[in-house]
Amino acid sequence: MTASTFVFVPGAGSNSFTWAPMQRELALRGHRSLAVDLPGHGFGATFPAAYQAPQDLAALATTPSAMAGIGHADNVAHVLDVVRRVREHGPVILVGHSRGGLTLTGVANAAPELVDRLVYISAWCCAADTPAGYQASAENASSALNDVGGLLAANPMELGALRFNWRTADPALLAILREAVLADGTDDEFHGYLNTLEPDESLDAGEERADPGTWGRVPRTYVRLTADRAMPIALQDRFIADADALTPDNPFDVRSLDVSHAAVLVHPEETAALLSSLVRV
Repeated sequence: MTASTFVFVPGAGSNSFTWAPMQRELALRGHRSLAVDLPGHGFGATFPAAYQAPQDLAALATTPSAMAGIGHADNVAHVLDVVRRVREHGPVILVGHSRGGLTLTGVANAAPELVDRLVYISAWCCAADTPAGYQASAENASSALNDVGGLLAANPMELGALRFNWRTADPALLAILREAVLADGTDDEFHGYLNTLEPDESLDAGEERADPGTWGRVPRTYVRLTADRAMPIALQDRFIADADALTPDNPFDVRSLDVSHAAVLVHPEETAALLSSLVRV
């Protein structure tokens, strides 16, 4: 039997490096995997000199971004190319965290035959509405991320991208952000996680919704993170319910972990064990 390969898609501001602990855990369990850098990320990311210390906030607000002009369609095309190549060697389990779920849906909409299972880890899965619609929904109202607008370091419309100052020293912002993404971690783990993030992210999340005729054919798992304050559990459950209503004959296989949004990356052991079990599903 040909072994499956896990292909990991990161969330907003993240890159392939974020998945290294998860890949280590999976390798120790005998699984192969690779993590994708979406366009404009990884070593292709923009790290302005003004982002270093001491910071020059005025220059940070105006330094051009490599993310300008890159959008959802570019992410989908990039991951499709990766998945096509991986699929030549056996089954593919495509895994997305957070905003990475948007790319998963686009890939499965376009080429369901290339993906043997989709895994959304507290990830965006738009079936009944657009990303903007879900963002504005009542289910997202309690997200702690709604209170971190002060992290924006530039005017997105002028820059053509979202730019965040993860290296802020503002204690109030940092406290809210920690509560949002890693309330169950230590201070050092939280600061370490922030230092894996990139300043710039694409403005374009797309308007793509799951297509029942293509995406709807792919087996899928949703991993609920019940202690997630960035992606409220109410929003995660709406994603599941809307998707299941769209394709009732192929509902989500739902799993739950009582951890925060970033804990699956910082402490991946439990999630890796869950993913490992899916190889036999």
